[in-house]
Amino acid sequence: MVIEIKDLNKGFGDNKVLINFDLNLYKGESVAVLGKSGSGKSVLIKCIVGLMQADSGSIKVFGKDMIGLNAEELDQARVRIGFLFQSNALYDSMTVRENLEFPLRRHWIEKTPEEVEAMIKEALTNVGLPDTIDMMPSELSGGMRKRISIARTLILKPDIILYDEPTTGLDPITAKGISQLMVDVQKKYNTSSLIISHDLNCIKITADKLVMLIDGKNYAQGTYEEMKENKDKKVKEFFEI
Repeated sequence: MVIEIKDLNKGFGDNKVLINFDLNLYKGESVAVLGKSGSGKSVLIKCIVGLMQADSGSIKVFGKDMIGLNAEELDQARVRIGFLFQSNALYDSMTVRENLEFPLRRHWIEKTPEEVEAMIKEALTNVGLPDTIDMMPSELSGGMRKRISIARTLILKPDIILYDEPTTGLDPITAKGISQLMVDVQKKYNTSSLIISHDLNCIKITADKLVMLIDGKNYAQGTYEEMKENKDKKVKEFFEI
């Protein structure tokens, strides 16, 4: 097991977002968390990487509880966790090359210039965009920026990738391409993926298991088909669109 979440609670004043939430993620598995807007999906993954502090409970990543780690310990843990932001979070003033170099500098990865160049080219090749290396983010389409963000996430070869709404804002064809890329990345590197999304097409393509985040809890879980056939009203409404 690479992530084990037990009895996780997080609230903002009287608004209780996560209530005794549980989730397990195993090596090589892809789990999607589905919930309404504002249900706490993004809060969940921000708690996992320490961008938000949970109120109580435990979040074990590779057996180490992320809650309570100091800044240095968090940085060490994050090297093994790739985080794909919903907004892509590319630096507009940096070229694609410089954007991909940034995680290596951020985590003080000691590599020769030749090794860095090889890592960047490999990551860009993996997402099908080797010729964009010297382009600026403003020169790229929305789908290309998403692929570059995935390449930057891959540069450190993380064991876990957290995807925050990876297909938001993309047209259906581009979204399908990004979803398939996520599957290809997982197969090539045997990564474990936690996907936060409300895009049913993306979830159907990428997820081995689906977790329903309803009323702050892991309300139901199973395969896509099992959840689609679930007769519970709160689950069923997600598939009646």
